Amino acid sequence: QVLLVESGGGLVPAGASRRLSCVFSGRTFSTYGMGWFRQTPVKEREFVAGISLTGDNTYHADSVKGRFTISRDNAKNTVYLQMNSLKPEDTAVYYCAAGASTGDFVLYGSAIYKHWGQGTQVTVSS
Repeated sequence: QVLLVESGGGLVPAGASRRLSCVFSGRTFSTYGMGWFRQTPVKEREFVAGISLTGDNTYHADSVKGRFTISRDNAKNTVYLQMNSLKPEDTAVYYCAAGASTGDFVLYGSAIYKHWGQGTQVTVSS
């Protein structure tokens, strides 16, 4: 009964910053690895970032490394994606996802993420 609700998307100019939030409910948040994915009509779904149970281990795709940062606040049952220096190619629907985990390591690949949010649209103008 996991529910994920994303927010923070919108239309932003190139070079701007934006922070996405995803609120988790229905299970114990601290036992779930979390990730952010993005998708467009012309690209397959991309694993943007992942974070382990405690937040001690993270992954960022090469396409966003140095610009995006995933983080989590287990006291607030929330995972964030801080997006800086946004580019038009970052335009996509961004999805928050959760996968049950028994260790403090990043979960890789979409198949292991069993719960998904509805997505939030990020559009970066040129």
